[in-house]
Amino acid sequence: MNNLYHTLTNAAKNWPNQIAIFDDYGSVTYSELFTQTEQLKEYLTAQGVTSGIGVGIITSNSRYFIISLYATIACNAVAMPISHQQKESEIMNALLEAKLHLILSDSEVQASLGENSKRISLFNNPLFISQTKRPSSDPVLDFIKDVAFMRFTSGTTGKAKGVIISHTSAMERVDAANELLQLSEKDRVVWVLPMAYHFVVSIVLYIKYGVGIIVNTNFLAESIIESILNKKGTFLYAAPMHIKLLASYAPTVELQGLLKVVSTTTAISAEICNAFEKKYSIPVSQAYGIIEIGLPILNLKHSKEFPEAVGYALPAYDVAILDADHNPLPDEVIGLLAIKGPGMFDGYLSPPTLKKDILKQGWFMTGDYAVRKVDGLIIIKGREKNVINVSGNKVFPNEIEELINTYKGVKKSKAFARVHPLMGEVVALEIELEENESIDKEALIRFCRKQLSSFKLPQFITVVDEIELTGSGKIKRI
Repeated sequence: MNNLYHTLTNAAKNWPNQIAIFDDYGSVTYSELFTQTEQLKEYLTAQGVTSGIGVGIITSNSRYFIISLYATIACNAVAMPISHQQKESEIMNALLEAKLHLILSDSEVQASLGENSKRISLFNNPLFISQTKRPSSDPVLDFIKDVAFMRFTSGTTGKAKGVIISHTSAMERVDAANELLQLSEKDRVVWVLPMAYHFVVSIVLYIKYGVGIIVNTNFLAESIIESILNKKGTFLYAAPMHIKLLASYAPTVELQGLLKVVSTTTAISAEICNAFEKKYSIPVSQAYGIIEIGLPILNLKHSKEFPEAVGYALPAYDVAILDADHNPLPDEVIGLLAIKGPGMFDGYLSPPTLKKDILKQGWFMTGDYAVRKVDGLIIIKGREKNVINVSGNKVFPNEIEELINTYKGVKKSKAFARVHPLMGEVVALEIELEENESIDKEALIRFCRKQLSSFKLPQFITVVDEIELTGSGKIKRI
């Protein structure tokens, strides 16, 4: 049996009666989780699931995602989580591009996107399995061995890439992350993120170290607080949206037992972090997560003093700021963020590309602009592809959005470039408002003028019904 599945086997041996998962179906211990996963593994083995088979996992956030994920890799097959919130056409494209053979889903409708859909009646709530048109004799991929997972990148600025992660790489990044996080069987994580996009340096890590997973499918602040208090949550791993909702929650509540709060998926403003810390007396730590590497940067050390920073490189990783020719830049100078370390992805799916053909002198180029302080603190400025060039001045959309998102009535914002005949580009802005709110654009400009340089000021402001996000919660940019 491969090493990654051993993490669940060992968890069941070490903490058999410990609650592994709280979800909408109740709770399940590690022993019960292992037993149910073994049942599904045996079923899949009987269906011919083995090495070379690719399985698309399309479930809601629940125990059935975890059972399906581990049962698939237990068969030495390749698991590719697909968000159940995607449109039918998006799911079909993912199945086709990833060359998957089977669909595992807790939705009969989504399972029926394949052929010969049938119900798996092993548990209290059914799973469904179906086949794609790809013959089992054609392996899902054959240029990388020992593959556990595939996942498409978030696709914020273009076509998503299929990232391939081996058992070895997954184990390395999990161990590297927990060297700093120090999670154990004494912890319970309150889970509000989509599992389809966050499962290696999170779900797999929690399983390996016996952490209890409190699945919260209601994202309202009141529900998250109830989970923390009633189920004794010690660790909240969330997106800026959740942090903002909690910071804005009117009643006075003490989050007893909550030890760490980590914000991920996209940048969070210092204002929101400070508001949360003021209300709950718990600092918010930003994390820099990337599917190609895992969790190489985290701000546990100085999150209260520098909430806008993603933090310091974890002990196992090296971080550099490079110029366009991949030469190192001095501290305090903005450049391209590059990372080295364990657990890197093994390649891209299409076109088939090995990791060694992507790295630059051993560095993975993240595509982000960043600055490193003298003590090693990393602050992300924005994506290389998203930089707005105003008369030669670089403007990073994140900086604009973080400020706008603190303005009363604003739910989300999106800054982007608009072509200008004299300036080259200027800043344009879309705003999604909170329910029953309106906005005075002139007042908003006056607010921005107090905190932004003149070339960063939005020149065009449009209120929209909704700002489109990727499945992982990042703003979708053209």
